[in-house]
Amino acid sequence: MSRVGRNFRNRVGKYEFGRVLGEGTFGRVHLARDVETGEKRAIKVISKDRVVKDKMTEQIKREISTMKLVKHPNVVHLFEVMASKSKIYFVLEYVTGGELFSKIAKQGRLREEEARRYFQQLINAVDYCHNKGVYHRDLKLENLLLDEDGNLKISDFGLSALSQQVREDGLLHTTCGTPNYVAPEVIIDKGYDGAKADLWSCGVVLFVLMAGYLPFDEPNIMNLYKKIYKADFTCPHWFSSAARRLIIRILEPNPNSRITIPHIMDNSWFKKGYKPAKFKELKNVDSSDIDSVFSNSNDCIASEHKEGKDCRPSVLTAFDIISLSEGLNLSGLFEKEQGVRREMKFTLRCSASEILVKMEESAKLLGFSVKKRNNKMRLEGNDLDRKGLAISTEVFEVSPLLSVVEMKKAGGDTLQFDRFYENYSAVLKDIVRKADEE
Repeated sequence: MSRVGRNFRNRVGKYEFGRVLGEGTFGRVHLARDVETGEKRAIKVISKDRVVKDKMTEQIKREISTMKLVKHPNVVHLFEVMASKSKIYFVLEYVTGGELFSKIAKQGRLREEEARRYFQQLINAVDYCHNKGVYHRDLKLENLLLDEDGNLKISDFGLSALSQQVREDGLLHTTCGTPNYVAPEVIIDKGYDGAKADLWSCGVVLFVLMAGYLPFDEPNIMNLYKKIYKADFTCPHWFSSAARRLIIRILEPNPNSRITIPHIMDNSWFKKGYKPAKFKELKNVDSSDIDSVFSNSNDCIASEHKEGKDCRPSVLTAFDIISLSEGLNLSGLFEKEQGVRREMKFTLRCSASEILVKMEESAKLLGFSVKKRNNKMRLEGNDLDRKGLAISTEVFEVSPLLSVVEMKKAGGDTLQFDRFYENYSAVLKDIVRKADEE
Protein backbone atom coordinates (compact mmCIF):
# COMPACT_ATOMS: atom_id res chain seq x y z
CA MET A 1 0.00 0.00 0.00
CA SER A 2 1.06 3.59 -0.59
CA ARG A 3 3.04 5.56 1.98
CA VAL A 4 2.73 9.14 0.77
CA GLY A 5 5.29 10.85 2.95
CA ARG A 6 6.27 9.22 6.23
CA ASN A 7 5.08 12.28 8.19
CA PHE A 8 1.54 11.77 6.90
CA ARG A 9 0.81 8.14 7.79
CA ASN A 10 -2.26 7.56 9.91
CA ARG A 11 -4.36 4.74 11.27
CA VAL A 12 -7.99 4.54 12.34
CA GLY A 13 -9.04 1.56 14.43
CA LYS A 14 -7.41 -1.50 12.90
CA TYR A 15 -6.99 0.13 9.46
CA GLU A 16 -3.78 1.68 8.19
CA PHE A 17 -4.44 4.33 5.55
CA GLY A 18 -2.72 4.60 2.17
CA ARG A 19 -3.18 6.68 -0.96
CA VAL A 20 -6.33 8.53 -1.96
CA LEU A 21 -8.40 6.55 -4.47
CA GLY A 22 -10.98 9.26 -5.13
CA GLU A 23 -12.49 12.46 -3.84
CA GLY A 24 -16.01 13.88 -3.72
CA THR A 25 -18.06 16.68 -2.21
CA PHE A 26 -18.22 15.16 1.27
CA GLY A 27 -14.80 13.55 1.55
CA ARG A 28 -12.24 11.12 0.22
CA VAL A 29 -11.87 7.40 -0.42
CA HIS A 30 -8.58 5.91 0.78
CA LEU A 31 -6.93 2.59 0.13
CA ALA A 32 -6.43 0.95 3.52
CA ARG A 33 -5.07 -2.24 5.03
CA ASP A 34 -6.56 -4.28 7.84
CA VAL A 35 -3.53 -4.70 10.11
CA GLU A 36 -5.00 -7.87 11.63
CA THR A 37 -5.66 -9.77 8.39
CA GLY A 38 -3.57 -7.88 5.83
CA GLU A 39 -6.62 -7.51 3.58
CA LYS A 40 -7.06 -4.36 1.54
CA ARG A 41 -10.15 -2.19 1.98
CA ALA A 42 -11.45 1.06 0.52
CA ILE A 43 -12.46 3.52 3.24
CA LYS A 44 -14.80 6.40 2.50
CA VAL A 45 -14.06 9.27 4.90
CA ILE A 46 -16.87 11.78 5.37
CA SER A 47 -16.93 15.05 7.29
CA LYS A 48 -19.36 14.71 10.19
CA ASP A 49 -19.70 18.49 10.45
CA ARG A 50 -20.69 18.72 6.79
CA VAL A 51 -23.40 16.09 7.22
CA VAL A 52 -24.77 17.83 10.32
CA LYS A 53 -24.58 21.26 8.67
CA ASP A 54 -26.60 20.01 5.69
CA LYS A 55 -29.17 18.46 8.08
CA MET A 56 -28.61 14.96 6.73
CA THR A 57 -27.91 13.14 9.99
CA GLU A 58 -31.17 11.18 10.09
CA GLN A 59 -30.92 10.29 6.41
CA ILE A 60 -27.38 8.95 6.86
CA LYS A 61 -28.53 6.88 9.85
CA ARG A 62 -31.36 5.38 7.77
CA GLU A 63 -29.04 4.58 4.89
CA ILE A 64 -26.46 2.91 7.15
CA SER A 65 -29.25 0.79 8.63
CA THR A 66 -30.43 -0.15 5.15
CA MET A 67 -26.93 -1.03 3.98
CA LYS A 68 -26.88 -3.77 6.61
CA LEU A 69 -29.44 -5.53 4.41
CA VAL A 70 -27.52 -5.21 1.12
CA LYS A 71 -25.43 -8.31 0.50
CA HIS A 72 -25.35 -8.85 -3.25
CA PRO A 73 -22.39 -10.22 -5.26
CA ASN A 74 -22.68 -7.35 -7.75
CA VAL A 75 -22.71 -4.59 -5.11
CA VAL A 76 -19.59 -3.33 -3.33
CA HIS A 77 -19.92 -4.66 0.22
CA LEU A 78 -19.94 -2.39 3.28
CA PHE A 79 -18.01 -4.17 6.04
CA GLU A 80 -18.04 -1.67 8.87
CA VAL A 81 -18.95 1.87 9.91
CA MET A 82 -16.75 3.79 12.36
CA ALA A 83 -16.63 7.36 13.61
CA SER A 84 -14.23 9.79 15.21
CA LYS A 85 -15.13 13.17 16.68
CA SER A 86 -15.04 14.80 13.25
CA LYS A 87 -15.35 12.04 10.65
CA ILE A 88 -17.40 9.01 9.62
CA TYR A 89 -15.60 6.03 8.09
CA PHE A 90 -17.30 3.56 5.74
CA VAL A 91 -15.12 0.46 5.37
CA LEU A 92 -15.85 -0.98 1.93
CA GLU A 93 -14.78 -3.88 -0.24
CA TYR A 94 -11.73 -2.96 -2.34
CA VAL A 95 -12.42 -3.86 -5.97
CA THR A 96 -9.27 -4.45 -8.01
CA GLY A 97 -10.47 -4.70 -11.61
CA GLY A 98 -10.92 -0.97 -12.21
CA GLU A 99 -13.86 0.94 -13.64
CA LEU A 100 -16.04 -0.30 -16.46
CA PHE A 101 -15.60 3.25 -17.79
CA SER A 102 -11.88 2.57 -18.36
CA LYS A 103 -12.69 -0.53 -20.38
CA ILE A 104 -14.93 1.49 -22.71
CA ALA A 105 -12.51 4.42 -22.88
CA LYS A 106 -9.61 2.19 -23.91
CA GLN A 107 -11.22 -0.34 -26.24
CA GLY A 108 -14.42 1.36 -27.36
CA ARG A 109 -17.85 -0.23 -27.50
CA LEU A 110 -18.44 -3.78 -26.35
CA ARG A 111 -19.84 -6.70 -28.27
CA GLU A 112 -23.57 -7.05 -27.68
CA GLU A 113 -23.11 -10.32 -25.78
CA GLU A 114 -20.60 -8.77 -23.37
CA ALA A 115 -22.71 -5.64 -22.89
CA ARG A 116 -25.74 -7.82 -22.16
CA ARG A 117 -23.83 -9.77 -19.49
CA TYR A 118 -22.88 -6.58 -17.64
CA PHE A 119 -26.42 -5.23 -18.05
CA GLN A 120 -27.87 -8.46 -16.62
CA GLN A 121 -25.64 -8.15 -13.57
CA LEU A 122 -26.52 -4.46 -13.22
CA ILE A 123 -30.28 -5.05 -13.38
CA ASN A 124 -30.05 -8.03 -11.04
CA ALA A 125 -28.25 -5.93 -8.41
CA VAL A 126 -30.48 -2.87 -8.86
CA ASP A 127 -33.61 -5.01 -8.52
CA TYR A 128 -32.25 -6.61 -5.34
CA CYS A 129 -31.46 -3.22 -3.78
CA HIS A 130 -34.78 -1.67 -4.80
CA ASN A 131 -36.55 -4.56 -3.09
CA LYS A 132 -34.61 -3.62 0.06
CA GLY A 133 -35.73 -0.01 -0.26
CA VAL A 134 -32.31 1.25 -1.39
CA TYR A 135 -31.94 3.53 -4.43
CA HIS A 136 -28.70 4.66 -5.99
CA ARG A 137 -29.72 7.90 -7.80
CA ASP A 138 -26.32 8.39 -9.43
CA LEU A 139 -25.77 5.29 -11.54
CA LYS A 140 -23.12 5.85 -14.22
CA LEU A 141 -20.18 4.00 -15.73
CA GLU A 142 -17.79 5.57 -13.23
CA ASN A 143 -19.75 3.89 -10.40
CA LEU A 144 -19.55 0.47 -12.03
CA LEU A 145 -16.41 -1.43 -11.07
CA LEU A 146 -15.03 -4.80 -12.14
CA ASP A 147 -13.62 -7.43 -9.82
CA GLU A 148 -10.64 -9.65 -10.61
CA ASP A 149 -12.95 -12.11 -12.41
CA GLY A 150 -14.51 -9.42 -14.60
CA ASN A 151 -17.82 -9.31 -12.73
CA LEU A 152 -19.71 -6.06 -12.22
CA LYS A 153 -19.67 -4.31 -8.83
CA ILE A 154 -21.86 -1.25 -8.18
CA SER A 155 -20.25 1.27 -5.85
CA ASP A 156 -21.94 3.80 -3.56
CA PHE A 157 -25.24 1.88 -3.37
CA GLY A 158 -26.93 3.02 -0.18
CA LEU A 159 -24.58 5.95 0.43
CA SER A 160 -26.40 8.21 -2.02
CA ALA A 161 -27.91 10.33 0.75
CA LEU A 162 -24.67 12.27 0.64
CA SER A 163 -25.93 14.05 -2.48
CA GLN A 164 -29.68 13.58 -2.19
CA GLN A 165 -32.51 14.72 0.05
CA VAL A 166 -36.06 13.59 0.72
CA ARG A 167 -38.52 16.43 1.22
CA GLU A 168 -41.86 16.52 3.03
CA ASP A 169 -43.74 15.34 -0.08
CA GLY A 170 -41.99 11.97 0.29
CA LEU A 171 -40.34 12.27 -3.12
CA LEU A 172 -36.64 12.52 -3.82
CA HIS A 173 -35.16 15.83 -4.95
CA THR A 174 -31.67 16.51 -6.23
CA THR A 175 -29.54 19.44 -7.27
CA CYS A 176 -26.53 17.44 -8.38
CA GLY A 177 -25.52 14.22 -10.10
CA THR A 178 -24.06 13.41 -13.51
CA PRO A 179 -26.28 15.24 -16.04
CA ASN A 180 -25.83 12.78 -18.93
CA TYR A 181 -27.32 9.90 -16.91
CA VAL A 182 -30.11 11.82 -15.16
CA ALA A 183 -33.76 10.99 -15.89
CA PRO A 184 -36.08 13.72 -17.28
CA GLU A 185 -38.21 13.80 -14.12
CA VAL A 186 -35.09 14.51 -12.04
CA ILE A 187 -34.22 17.53 -14.19
CA ILE A 188 -37.55 19.29 -13.63
CA ASP A 189 -37.08 18.86 -9.85
CA LYS A 190 -40.70 18.26 -8.93
CA GLY A 191 -39.97 15.00 -7.16
CA TYR A 192 -39.37 11.57 -8.64
CA ASP A 193 -39.51 7.85 -7.96
CA GLY A 194 -35.99 6.62 -7.13
CA ALA A 195 -36.55 3.21 -8.74
CA LYS A 196 -37.74 4.65 -12.06
CA ALA A 197 -34.91 7.19 -12.12
CA ASP A 198 -32.35 4.44 -11.48
CA LEU A 199 -33.81 2.42 -14.34
CA TRP A 200 -33.38 5.34 -16.77
CA SER A 201 -29.71 5.54 -15.77
CA CYS A 202 -29.38 1.79 -16.40
CA GLY A 203 -30.69 2.41 -19.91
CA VAL A 204 -28.05 5.08 -20.50
CA VAL A 205 -25.38 2.66 -19.25
CA LEU A 206 -26.56 -0.06 -21.65
CA PHE A 207 -26.50 2.42 -24.55
CA VAL A 208 -22.92 3.48 -23.74
CA LEU A 209 -21.74 -0.13 -23.40
CA MET A 210 -23.05 -0.96 -26.87
CA ALA A 211 -22.40 2.35 -28.63
CA GLY A 212 -19.19 3.54 -27.02
CA TYR A 213 -20.63 7.02 -26.49
CA LEU A 214 -23.43 8.74 -24.56
CA PRO A 215 -26.98 8.93 -25.95
CA PHE A 216 -27.31 12.49 -24.62
CA ASP A 217 -24.20 14.65 -24.87
CA GLU A 218 -24.10 18.40 -25.46
CA PRO A 219 -21.43 20.92 -24.38
CA ASN A 220 -24.19 23.33 -23.35
CA ILE A 221 -26.03 22.11 -20.25
CA MET A 222 -29.40 23.57 -21.26
CA ASN A 223 -29.28 21.89 -24.68
CA LEU A 224 -28.35 18.65 -22.94
CA TYR A 225 -31.36 18.91 -20.63
CA LYS A 226 -33.67 19.58 -23.58
CA LYS A 227 -32.49 16.42 -25.32
CA ILE A 228 -32.92 14.35 -22.17
CA TYR A 229 -36.37 15.78 -21.48
CA LYS A 230 -37.52 14.81 -25.00
CA ALA A 231 -35.51 11.56 -25.04
CA ASP A 232 -33.94 12.89 -28.23
CA PHE A 233 -31.43 10.17 -29.14
CA THR A 234 -30.71 7.76 -31.99
CA CYS A 235 -29.49 4.19 -31.70
CA PRO A 236 -26.55 3.39 -34.02
CA HIS A 237 -27.10 0.98 -36.89
CA TRP A 238 -25.14 -1.87 -35.27
CA PHE A 239 -27.66 -2.29 -32.44
CA SER A 240 -29.81 -5.37 -32.94
CA SER A 241 -33.50 -4.64 -33.36
CA ALA A 242 -34.28 -6.41 -30.06
CA ALA A 243 -31.71 -4.34 -28.14
CA ARG A 244 -32.93 -1.15 -29.80
CA ARG A 245 -36.53 -1.83 -28.80
CA LEU A 246 -35.56 -2.50 -25.19
CA ILE A 247 -33.43 0.66 -24.89
CA ILE A 248 -36.24 2.79 -26.31
CA ARG A 249 -38.62 1.37 -23.69
CA ILE A 250 -36.14 2.10 -20.89
CA LEU A 251 -35.34 5.62 -22.11
CA GLU A 252 -39.02 6.56 -22.08
CA PRO A 253 -39.28 10.19 -20.88
CA ASN A 254 -42.60 9.58 -19.10
CA PRO A 255 -41.71 7.62 -15.93
CA ASN A 256 -45.24 6.22 -15.72
CA SER A 257 -44.85 4.64 -19.17
CA ARG A 258 -41.27 3.46 -18.66
CA ILE A 259 -40.69 -0.29 -18.65
CA THR A 260 -40.25 -1.84 -15.20
CA ILE A 261 -37.52 -4.18 -14.00
CA PRO A 262 -39.81 -7.27 -13.89
CA HIS A 263 -40.71 -6.66 -17.55
CA ILE A 264 -37.03 -6.17 -18.44
CA MET A 265 -36.14 -9.47 -16.78
CA ASP A 266 -38.89 -11.14 -18.82
CA ASN A 267 -37.60 -9.61 -22.07
CA SER A 268 -36.27 -12.17 -24.58
CA TRP A 269 -33.13 -10.13 -25.37
CA PHE A 270 -32.33 -9.78 -21.66
CA LYS A 271 -32.93 -13.46 -20.84
CA LYS A 272 -30.47 -14.73 -23.46
CA GLY A 273 -27.59 -16.42 -21.58
CA TYR A 274 -28.84 -15.08 -18.25
CA LYS A 275 -27.17 -16.51 -15.14
CA PRO A 276 -28.67 -15.73 -11.71
CA ALA A 277 -26.34 -14.16 -9.16
CA LYS A 278 -24.48 -16.56 -6.86
CA PHE A 279 -24.78 -15.39 -3.27
CA LYS A 280 -22.20 -16.09 -0.60
CA GLU A 281 -22.12 -15.50 3.13
CA LEU A 282 -20.93 -11.99 3.97
CA LYS A 283 -20.13 -10.46 7.33
CA ASN A 284 -22.84 -8.22 8.78
CA VAL A 285 -22.14 -4.51 8.91
CA ASP A 286 -20.77 -3.61 12.34
CA SER A 287 -23.12 -0.72 13.07
CA SER A 288 -25.48 -2.05 15.73
CA ASP A 289 -25.67 1.35 17.41
CA ILE A 290 -26.24 3.73 14.49
CA ASP A 291 -26.62 6.71 16.83
CA SER A 292 -23.03 6.22 17.97
CA VAL A 293 -21.81 7.38 14.56
CA PHE A 294 -22.93 10.90 15.46
CA SER A 295 -22.07 10.67 19.15
CA ASN A 296 -19.12 12.48 20.71
CA SER A 297 -18.90 10.02 23.56
CA ASN A 298 -15.36 8.70 24.00
CA ASP A 299 -16.80 5.19 24.21
CA CYS A 300 -17.98 5.44 20.62
CA ILE A 301 -14.94 7.11 19.05
CA ALA A 302 -12.57 5.22 16.76
CA SER A 303 -8.93 5.79 17.64
CA GLU A 304 -7.00 7.92 15.16
CA HIS A 305 -3.20 7.87 15.03
CA LYS A 306 -1.29 10.36 12.89
CA GLU A 307 2.49 10.42 12.70
CA GLY A 308 3.18 14.15 12.76
CA LYS A 309 1.96 17.15 10.82
CA ASP A 310 3.75 19.26 8.26
CA CYS A 311 2.71 22.08 5.96
CA ARG A 312 5.38 21.30 3.42
CA PRO A 313 4.64 19.27 0.30
CA SER A 314 4.83 15.52 0.88
CA VAL A 315 8.19 13.99 -0.02
CA LEU A 316 7.93 10.92 -2.20
CA THR A 317 10.02 7.82 -1.66
CA ALA A 318 10.76 5.36 -4.46
CA PHE A 319 7.87 3.22 -3.22
CA ASP A 320 5.50 6.18 -3.41
CA ILE A 321 6.53 6.85 -7.00
CA ILE A 322 5.77 3.25 -7.91
CA SER A 323 2.43 3.44 -6.11
CA LEU A 324 1.43 6.62 -7.93
CA SER A 325 2.29 5.07 -11.28
CA GLU A 326 0.12 2.43 -12.91
CA GLY A 327 1.10 -0.98 -11.59
CA LEU A 328 4.89 -1.22 -11.27
CA ASN A 329 5.60 0.59 -14.54
CA LEU A 330 7.37 3.86 -13.75
CA SER A 331 6.56 5.18 -17.21
CA GLY A 332 3.04 5.71 -15.91
CA LEU A 333 4.33 8.86 -14.25
CA PHE A 334 5.54 10.36 -17.47
CA GLU A 335 3.29 9.02 -20.20
CA LYS A 336 -0.13 10.26 -21.21
CA GLU A 337 -2.78 7.65 -20.37
CA GLN A 338 -4.61 6.33 -23.40
CA GLY A 339 -8.35 6.95 -23.60
CA VAL A 340 -10.32 9.26 -21.34
CA ARG A 341 -8.67 10.41 -18.10
CA ARG A 342 -10.06 10.61 -14.58
CA GLU A 343 -6.72 11.70 -13.20
CA MET A 344 -3.40 12.94 -14.50
CA LYS A 345 0.14 13.14 -13.20
CA PHE A 346 3.05 15.16 -14.50
CA THR A 347 6.53 16.11 -13.38
CA LEU A 348 7.84 19.64 -12.96
CA ARG A 349 11.37 21.02 -13.02
CA CYS A 350 10.74 23.79 -10.49
CA SER A 351 10.00 24.27 -6.82
CA ALA A 352 6.67 23.20 -5.36
CA SER A 353 5.89 26.75 -4.23
CA GLU A 354 6.45 28.07 -7.75
CA ILE A 355 4.22 25.50 -9.40
CA LEU A 356 1.41 26.08 -6.88
CA VAL A 357 1.35 29.78 -7.78
CA LYS A 358 1.38 29.09 -11.51
CA MET A 359 -1.27 26.37 -11.24
CA GLU A 360 -3.56 28.76 -9.38
CA GLU A 361 -3.05 31.49 -12.00
CA SER A 362 -3.70 29.05 -14.86
CA ALA A 363 -6.87 27.68 -13.26
CA LYS A 364 -8.30 31.16 -12.83
CA LEU A 365 -7.54 31.95 -16.48
CA LEU A 366 -9.71 28.96 -17.43
CA GLY A 367 -12.62 30.18 -15.30
CA PHE A 368 -12.11 28.02 -12.22
CA SER A 369 -12.29 29.14 -8.61
CA VAL A 370 -9.44 27.93 -6.41
CA LYS A 371 -9.38 26.79 -2.79
CA LYS A 372 -5.85 26.30 -1.50
CA ARG A 373 -4.48 24.61 1.60
CA ASN A 374 -0.78 23.97 1.99
CA ASN A 375 0.30 21.82 -0.96
CA LYS A 376 -3.26 20.97 -2.03
CA MET A 377 -5.77 22.82 -4.17
CA ARG A 378 -9.36 22.27 -5.24
CA LEU A 379 -10.48 23.76 -8.56
CA GLU A 380 -14.19 24.26 -9.24
CA GLY A 381 -15.79 25.24 -12.55
CA ASN A 382 -17.82 28.46 -12.42
CA ASP A 383 -19.37 28.88 -15.86
CA LEU A 384 -22.47 27.05 -17.14
CA ASP A 385 -20.63 24.53 -19.31
CA ARG A 386 -18.25 23.51 -16.50
CA LYS A 387 -20.82 23.54 -13.68
CA GLY A 388 -20.15 20.67 -11.30
CA LEU A 389 -16.62 19.95 -12.53
CA ALA A 390 -14.20 19.87 -9.60
CA ILE A 391 -10.55 18.84 -9.54
CA SER A 392 -8.38 18.07 -6.53
CA THR A 393 -4.63 18.55 -6.84
CA GLU A 394 -1.62 17.74 -4.70
CA VAL A 395 2.09 18.45 -5.19
CA PHE A 396 4.73 15.91 -4.09
CA GLU A 397 8.48 16.57 -3.95
CA VAL A 398 10.73 13.96 -5.57
CA SER A 399 13.74 16.24 -5.02
CA PRO A 400 14.16 19.97 -4.28
CA LEU A 401 14.05 20.74 -8.00
CA LEU A 402 11.67 18.04 -9.19
CA SER A 403 8.02 17.62 -8.19
CA VAL A 404 5.10 15.42 -9.15
CA VAL A 405 1.62 16.91 -9.48
CA GLU A 406 -1.37 14.60 -9.11
CA MET A 407 -4.75 15.86 -10.32
CA LYS A 408 -7.99 13.90 -9.86
CA LYS A 409 -11.59 14.49 -10.86
CA ALA A 410 -13.45 15.23 -7.63
CA GLY A 411 -16.82 15.90 -9.23
CA GLY A 412 -18.56 16.32 -12.57
CA ASP A 413 -18.34 14.54 -15.89
CA THR A 414 -15.24 12.53 -16.82
CA LEU A 415 -15.29 13.73 -20.42
CA GLN A 416 -15.30 17.32 -19.14
CA PHE A 417 -12.24 16.46 -17.08
CA ASP A 418 -10.55 15.07 -20.17
CA ARG A 419 -11.18 18.33 -22.03
CA PHE A 420 -9.95 20.26 -18.99
CA TYR A 421 -6.67 18.32 -19.13
CA GLU A 422 -6.02 19.45 -22.69
CA ASN A 423 -6.74 23.11 -21.92
CA TYR A 424 -4.91 23.18 -18.61
CA SER A 425 -1.78 21.46 -19.87
CA ALA A 426 -1.68 23.92 -22.78
CA VAL A 427 -1.75 26.86 -20.36
CA LEU A 428 0.99 25.25 -18.27
CA LYS A 429 3.10 24.15 -21.26
CA ASP A 430 6.02 26.41 -20.30
CA ILE A 431 6.61 24.53 -17.04
CA VAL A 432 5.01 21.11 -17.47
CA ARG A 433 7.12 18.27 -18.79
CA LYS A 434 4.31 16.23 -20.30
CA ALA A 435 4.68 12.61 -21.27
CA ASP A 436 4.11 13.08 -24.97
CA GLU A 437 6.94 15.64 -25.01
CA GLU A 438 9.41 13.21 -23.46
